[in-house]
Amino acid sequence: MPRRPPSRGQATVELVALLPALALLALVCGWLVAGAYAWSLAGGAARAGARAAEVGAPAEAAVRAALPGGHAHRARVTVDDGGRRVRVRLDVPRPLPFLPVARVTGEAEVAR
Repeated sequence: MPRRPPSRGQATVELVALLPALALLALVCGWLVAGAYAWSLAGGAARAGARAAEVGAPAEAAVRAALPGGHAHRARVTVDDGGRRVRVRLDVPRPLPFLPVARVTGEAEVAR
């Protein structure tokens, strides 16, 4: 029976071929986590704005106070329906500049 040549370096070649896929998976997972965090921030800030509007305080100031530094300046705050509905829209941070912009929205309404 003929002997097969040893497969030296086969595992290294397979690992090198797999690295781009693992890097892409890590990038997508990180972007999803950042999106979930931004969505959570937007919802909490919208609730804070609705609570402020319920007691007659300015909702937009309460929303910006509820958000951490960088997000507070970039948030888009909308107060509708005579001050009853507060909507906060945040951009999800992009891990790479060529990726599309993703936006999340949090919304809260004043109970009557």
